Amino acid sequence: MDCSSHKLYHVDNFDSGMFLDTYFSDKPEMVFADEALKFPMEKLHSVFKEGHIQGGLLIDVSIGALIHHLYSACGFFKDICLLKFSEKCIMELNKWLNTCTGAFNWNHTSAYLAELEGCSGQCEDREIRLKTAIKQIVICDIEKENLTDSVVLPQADCVISAWLLDFICRDHGDYIRYLRKITNLLKPGGHLILFGSLNETYCMIGQHKFHFFKYDENFAKQALTGEGFIIDHCDVLRTKTVSDLTDHEGVIFIAAHKEK
Repeated sequence: MDCSSHKLYHVDNFDSGMFLDTYFSDKPEMVFADEALKFPMEKLHSVFKEGHIQGGLLIDVSIGALIHHLYSACGFFKDICLLKFSEKCIMELNKWLNTCTGAFNWNHTSAYLAELEGCSGQCEDREIRLKTAIKQIVICDIEKENLTDSVVLPQADCVISAWLLDFICRDHGDYIRYLRKITNLLKPGGHLILFGSLNETYCMIGQHKFHFFKYDENFAKQALTGEGFIIDHCDVLRTKTVSDLTDHEGVIFIAAHKEK
């Protein structure tokens, strides 16, 4: 696809706050609740509940300033480290971590986690638990051999990446190359969890159209097995939403591990 007229997440200006407001808020006009909010939280709640994925360190390499997909994870890992491509994303996250004025309100997602766990109330406790688990936020560069440059991180027991590859990849070669860099953060035998959008070519953030790498379910699975991963779970939620903001056909969830 010719994406010359589209902006690229890791190259062009990306408004983290507007991205959250558009695709992850609880506003009545936010029509992506099933795909962007509920589906990732349901899948991670389910997979972590099985008890196979846990350990000392989880590294999250996801788009923007997302945190809602990590609520379930923080109960199974001692430390969580977030890797971000821009200082703007880090500033957005720090506003939430420090409960600053203007921070994005994630209360609707902590309330949904309580619903998934079968108990009500104590939403604030869930946010506190996640904030306590996040030990580092590190700037990274996907083009460098070591993503975090001079910061040396221990290898992780689990890496989660939500929608990042979709935004930054121009073609199949990029996907494989960047996937390999991300999975190099894992210990032997570690677990990888991916979320992405199927057959999407763009998404709007304000007046700006951002490029998305278009791929299908088979490509995503073949990319992982080609890198030596064994897929433990794969599920797709087909979208029922029609919007000028994006043209995705569904959301894919994959949990996989690499043999030692």
